[in-house]
Amino acid sequence: MVIRQEIAGSDDTHVIKISDDTEVIPAVPASDQEPSSRRRRVRRIILISLLVLGLLGGGTLLAGGLYLRSIEGDIGRVDAFDEVPEVDRPVKVATQAKDILILGSDSRDPQNTTGSRSDTIILAHLTADRSSAQLISIPRDTWVPVPLTKDGRGGRDAKINAAYTWGGISLVVRTVEKFTGVRIDHVAVIDFAGFKEIVDALGGVDIDVATGFTSTHSLNPDGRRTFTKGRQTMDGAAALDYARERFAFADGDFARIRHQQQVIRAILDKAVSGGVLANPGRLNAFLRATADAVSVDNTMSVFDMAIELRHMRSGNLTFLTSPSNGTGQIEGESVVLANAAKARAVYDAVRRDDVKAILTLAK
Repeated sequence: MVIRQEIAGSDDTHVIKISDDTEVIPAVPASDQEPSSRRRRVRRIILISLLVLGLLGGGTLLAGGLYLRSIEGDIGRVDAFDEVPEVDRPVKVATQAKDILILGSDSRDPQNTTGSRSDTIILAHLTADRSSAQLISIPRDTWVPVPLTKDGRGGRDAKINAAYTWGGISLVVRTVEKFTGVRIDHVAVIDFAGFKEIVDALGGVDIDVATGFTSTHSLNPDGRRTFTKGRQTMDGAAALDYARERFAFADGDFARIRHQQQVIRAILDKAVSGGVLANPGRLNAFLRATADAVSVDNTMSVFDMAIELRHMRSGNLTFLTSPSNGTGQIEGESVVLANAAKARAVYDAVRRDDVKAILTLAK
C-alpha cells in the first residue's frame, strides 16, 4: 500500500509504503537537503497524533498518520445522536473545545449476562487549544435521572448504566448530558475485552500494582489470577483481568476505574514508544487490533481529529473520577451517590473549558 501524506503548513510531501514486513521509508524528492532529524520528527508527529486520538476514544483507536485513511474505512459506526432531541440538549459554551463520550462494555466478562450494558463511562474533554485532555470517569452505579424514551422506558432515577439497557447509546448521551450539563460532540464505544488483543499487539504493557490481589473472574482456565504488588509487564490476558476485577476490592468499581485508567495510560505510553513506531509489523497489528475494538459516531472524522491532536502526549492527559459521596442504598440497590454540588461545579468548568478549575475541583 502506498500513501501520500502532505504535511499542513509546509511544502513537504511524503510517500509512505506500508506492509507487515517492510520499513516505513518516506521518499524525499527535491527536499532531500532537509535535515534528517526534522524528517524523523515529522514522521513521529504524524504517528503519535493518531495513536493519541485512538486512545481518547475517537479514532477508535489509534491510527498513526500513515494509512489512517484506509483504517478509517474499517472503523465501525454507531447512530449516537439520532434519538437525542435537540430541544433537550445543553448549549455549547466553549465552542472550540470538544467533549467525547467514551462508553466501554466487556463482551467477554462472565458477569455480563445481558450483553447490553455500559460498564465504563468516560467524559473526555479536549481543550480548545488541544494542549491537554481531562478524562472523567463516571461510575456505572451513579444514581441519576434517566430521561424517558419514546417507547416509555426510563423517565426515572436509576443507575446511570441502566440508560444503555433501556435506550442504547442515544439514551446514554441524553442521560450524561442531563447529569453533567455538558454537550457531547462525539461518541466512541469500546469493547474493553479488545484490550487483550491491543496489549498483545504491543508486546505487553508495564503496570504498577499498588496492592496485591487475586482475580476470581480471570481468563485462566481455573478462573483465577494472582497479581503481586509492584511494577510488572502484563500480557493481554493479564491486563484484561487486571482492568476487569472489582470484587476483590472494598471500593469495588472505584478500584476498577483506577485500573482501567492505568491500562489506558500504559497502552498509550507503549504505543508511542520508539520500539512500536519503528516496527511496521507491530504498529500495523496494533492499529488493526484497536480498530476492531472501537466504534465511533457517524459524524466523527478520525483523520481530522488526529491532525487536531498531533501535539498531544500521555503527559497531557489527566484521569479523574466524577465527584461522589461514596456508596449507599436506594430502593434496595447498592449505588454511587453523586456529590451534586461538587459535580455541578466540575462540569460547569468543563463547559467553560477552564482546565485549572476542573483539576482543582475534581480533587
